Amino acid sequence: MLSLIAAIANNNVIGKDNKLIWHIPEDLKRFKQITDNKTIIMGRNTFESLGRILPNRKHVVLCSTGKLKIEDPNVKIVTGTHELQEYSNSEEECFVIGGGIVYRILLPYVEKMYITRVYHDFDGDIFFPEIDESKWKVVDREKGLKNEENTYDYEYMTYIRKK
Repeated sequence: MLSLIAAIANNNVIGKDNKLIWHIPEDLKRFKQITDNKTIIMGRNTFESLGRILPNRKHVVLCSTGKLKIEDPNVKIVTGTHELQEYSNSEEECFVIGGGIVYRILLPYVEKMYITRVYHDFDGDIFFPEIDESKWKVVDREKGLKNEENTYDYEYMTYIRKK
């Protein structure tokens, strides 16, 4: 099953200059918890922005040129979305983690979304596609903890695709 996880600002911004704009430690912990021991699917820019191979996860990196070379058993480079079919048909929950173009391309194949909605507008250059509320149902919501470390109002929302 193909799922998606993203943190999205009010204005649908998800990043700028290939980086996250905000820092919400609780959301990063949630990302780690949800994706631990799973397959994560991302574009080349997102992979490079991680700065390292994340532990306990298989990385699938969509790189249209195929020029990215990583010698690690936990990293698989694919050159087209046709190579991702096995993940959408898998019993295992596999996660699309970005960036903007990859979210846009794979959203039609996603069955579940784990969204952190950050209630603030940010200046950015990477955007999440509009969520068509007629196609999705919110099945869980939880207000995030705002404090000294987590300085923005935010909420966790889980969506499933309507049948």
